[in-house]
Amino acid sequence: MHIDVPAEAVIERPKSREHGDYATNIALRLAKPAGRPPRDVAEAIATQLRRCAGVAAVDVAGPGFLNITLDGAAQGALVETIVAAGSSYGHTTALAGQKINLEFVSANPTGDLHLAHVRWAAVGDAMARLLQASAADVTTEYYFNDAGSQIDRFAASLYAVARGEQVPEDGYHGEYVAAVAEQVVADHPGVLEQPGEDALEVFRVHGIERMFGRIRSSLDQFGVHFDVYFNERDLHRLGRIEETVERLRAHGHVYESEGAVWLRTTDFGDDKDRVIVRSDGRPTYFCADLAYYVDKRDRGFDRIVIILGADHHGYVPRMRALVRGLGEDPDQTLEIPIGQMVSARGGRLSRRAGNVLSLDDLIEAVGVDAGRYAMVRSSMDSAIDIDLDLWASRTSENPVFYVQYAHARIASLLRNAAESSIDRGAVADADLSRLSSERETDLLGTLGEFPGVVTAAAELRAPHRIARYLEELSGTYHRFYDDCRILPRGDEELSPEAVPRLWLCEATRLVLANGLGLLGVSAPDRM
Repeated sequence: MHIDVPAEAVIERPKSREHGDYATNIALRLAKPAGRPPRDVAEAIATQLRRCAGVAAVDVAGPGFLNITLDGAAQGALVETIVAAGSSYGHTTALAGQKINLEFVSANPTGDLHLAHVRWAAVGDAMARLLQASAADVTTEYYFNDAGSQIDRFAASLYAVARGEQVPEDGYHGEYVAAVAEQVVADHPGVLEQPGEDALEVFRVHGIERMFGRIRSSLDQFGVHFDVYFNERDLHRLGRIEETVERLRAHGHVYESEGAVWLRTTDFGDDKDRVIVRSDGRPTYFCADLAYYVDKRDRGFDRIVIILGADHHGYVPRMRALVRGLGEDPDQTLEIPIGQMVSARGGRLSRRAGNVLSLDDLIEAVGVDAGRYAMVRSSMDSAIDIDLDLWASRTSENPVFYVQYAHARIASLLRNAAESSIDRGAVADADLSRLSSERETDLLGTLGEFPGVVTAAAELRAPHRIARYLEELSGTYHRFYDDCRILPRGDEELSPEAVPRLWLCEATRLVLANGLGLLGVSAPDRM
């Protein structure tokens, strides 16, 4: 008899040790296609599992749940697996074969990066690391907007400030504008004697260079580096926008009205058709964005991922409609995660009323590690309020300190063992079957979950899952450390459990370091 077997089985760690080391509902899922009672199916599976090496017991519970208990040797073998894998433990091939372009931040070079940009910098960089750890081919990209009306207003603002005049009403204000204008004048001493349009062009080109230099410098300090910095002007210079309009025209969704070129996006669920070329011949932002999407697709990317803030919700259906206008399925090629906003309170910076907190300000207030961790710890769907005092503190209330302290605590323990001339030998020679107490098996179970957490975080674009896992692992380790003696005291003899426990500590240290690395956060050996 043919039975449709599920592609995946859910196996979980029970909350109570009385229910074994692992539990699964697979028998319940198989019962209906098999045409048999769930408990009968569960008993049949249990009989086979009991014959497997490393399985100490299998119990059938309730309507057909399977509770599985492993013997000590089988559980302890995970330590050897982790130590052998080292920095690659947790890496999988779940996304192998996917070529992904991941765009994030892409702030206009008309001001310093503020907190929302900082969140996307931390989340995007962590997401890239997760995708790579899942074997995806990832290119990170920053879309550098060096064309359009905002750039014109920024150039006019620089020019006005340099001349000692009032900034235009729709211009840009702030100390950074004066600083950039001063730098441009210093680099081009005769610029203010040039005719207006020529001078304005100098401020446009070189002011944007200076401003973007500030942005890149801040991102570098934050540990965020992009593979590609793409200039919007290249879309115009290379004729990509005209090419894209012609592609849309070839699919029959373009028409002209009132001197403008329109895309009939209502054919694809949009609330109204969209102008892609204005009546004066200038392409709209949406047309440039679509040309940029086309350029990425032509570069061979299977999936385009663009991280945007909450103020871009309306952008998503319009962009999807434009992609459909090209004859492509946005469900397969386009992904636009939308994240919520960030606010901050506390600390010395909170007294700067009216000022926007920048990336540089955040680094000054809490440091790079705490800044990055604070930004990725919550789901993108949640607005976050950063308590600067908390994230700057060196207490267990600070989540990043709590996790980093667990790593440093283990590093200190291993140093102490070495200084006491305790020879761990090779992990393969350690009697890891001794790792059988409740605290030890809890820790082993948590360590074993790491590859699955990485895969889920990558597939769901949810780096916050890594942070929450690390906090759970740290708590599990601290409980193990408090209850399980590792190093002898005074004249005590080395216990038989000491070496296996030292290797368990080393495995935990590796997983903590690997998890922090996925978030772009350091794993210090001393704190």
